[in-house]
Amino acid sequence: MKRIVIILSVLMLCLSTKAGDPANYNVVPLPQNIVEKSGNAFILEEGVQILAPAGLLDEARFLQQYFKEVTWNDLPIVSQRAKKGRYIELTISPTVQEKEGYVMTVTSKGVTIQGGSAAGVFYGIQTLRKAVSEGPIMNPVEITDAPRFQWRGMHLDCSRHFFPVAFVKKFIDLLALHNMNVFHWHLTDDQGWRIEIKKWPKLVSVGSQRTGTIIGTNSDIDDGIPYGGCYTQAEAREIVAYAAARHITVIPEIDMPGHMLAALASYPELGCTGGPYQVGHYWGVYKDVLCVANPKVYEFVEDVLTEIMDIFPSEVIHIGGDETPTEKWLACPKCQALAKTLAAPQGEGPGVGSDFEPLTSKLSPLQAHFTKKVFDFLTAKGRRALGWDEILDGSPQDAMIMSWRGTEPGAKAAETGHDVVMTPTTFCYFDYQQVEDTQFEPSRCGGFIPIEKVYALDPAPDSLSVAAREHILGAQANLWTEYMTNEAMVEYQALPRMSALAEVQWTQPTRKDYDAFRERLSRFTTLLDLYHYTYCKHLWPERQIPNRWQF
Repeated sequence: MKRIVIILSVLMLCLSTKAGDPANYNVVPLPQNIVEKSGNAFILEEGVQILAPAGLLDEARFLQQYFKEVTWNDLPIVSQRAKKGRYIELTISPTVQEKEGYVMTVTSKGVTIQGGSAAGVFYGIQTLRKAVSEGPIMNPVEITDAPRFQWRGMHLDCSRHFFPVAFVKKFIDLLALHNMNVFHWHLTDDQGWRIEIKKWPKLVSVGSQRTGTIIGTNSDIDDGIPYGGCYTQAEAREIVAYAAARHITVIPEIDMPGHMLAALASYPELGCTGGPYQVGHYWGVYKDVLCVANPKVYEFVEDVLTEIMDIFPSEVIHIGGDETPTEKWLACPKCQALAKTLAAPQGEGPGVGSDFEPLTSKLSPLQAHFTKKVFDFLTAKGRRALGWDEILDGSPQDAMIMSWRGTEPGAKAAETGHDVVMTPTTFCYFDYQQVEDTQFEPSRCGGFIPIEKVYALDPAPDSLSVAAREHILGAQANLWTEYMTNEAMVEYQALPRMSALAEVQWTQPTRKDYDAFRERLSRFTTLLDLYHYTYCKHLWPERQIPNRWQF
């Protein structure tokens, strides 16, 4: 009878994956070293248990849940080894030198995942999860693996279009599936303020709502439909905890001193003109910015960042700094007076006459002044400030730079000793189209970044000095949501390019091969289907809707 139960269990497992197929260790992202061993296979069947110490129970529960989803098999978790037991064993080992690294060993007797930390064990679990989605027969192998970069991120803009907590969690699950460890959460912009700040309540009551949204690409037609949404601090904490359980750090972004129209609509006194202002309906860059000569602005910024730091434990806080027009500062007497003071030689009064050059439209010393004050505030609180590459000129040496206007600003920053995250528009802006023929594409955004171009990115090429390459922390892709009106569109724009980026972030360049990646990606999409993610199918024309014009 017992033998019949075991046979039935194996049959069910085979039916739930691919009947009789072996597990495939060539997953996405590709591990650094896969060595096949001789001997009999290990078969996931009735009686296999997950063996884990108390410190890895969370990881064991993830493995248990993943196996239930992928194989229908509910593996019990135990903390004690028994004679003749068959285990998938999770351990933290000092022999694994990389903190996020792991060694996975499969023999006929069982599977062992040793990690340099709980995070390393988690990434080993991801490899195992993806491998057994191919089949329950695990041939002997030893996989030694660790990520190439420490910053493996994805960005999501929730300002232009708001996405509920449940979807943000689903998006975080997608990061975990791709071995990513940073969720860059863009929470504020001209078109909506999305995070509760208790000391400044109008940011929610006013700044999170717009009275309409432009139709198409900044046409003259506005839909006139009220649109809004925000996250309570409790919801934000819930998301932070959800991500942390998956070894993902949430980096909040409060963009300043530009991209602040929603805040100015809430508190007009923070602007150079005093308003009136309206939460943005259009996409693009607005000329209204924070008045950097107004002391109340710094009170506002410090209050906001204090509450943000209380919600988000991440060492890094993103302060934006991109696309900051100077027109309003040029016309503001207070800003002009501050500019004269900043232009004066050190120890003297305000610059006068020919010693003072008026502000121009280029990067302003006023923004450098503002950025330094924000940096100093965050540094005093034990945090690090991160900004878009516009802040490079005049920023403190310990400033972290996110290079978006190509890779050149990041290369320059790294060569001068700044830590850099590469996210260039030329490779990593996933709001751009991923196919050339856009007739049937859901987004109206311009630009073109095919998946093979994403795969070709090298964030730290040999053209950089050895010292500079040490300052390239990693890479991420950005999802700006002006034209992503619903959850399916976000997933569609991200996938499958996100899988290509994952291999850029994780796998050493010598291991990368685009043709082999495409083969692995085709298998990987079975998991995207299992979890009901929407993805672009241009690589698989047979999966697309046939005869689009004929229904």
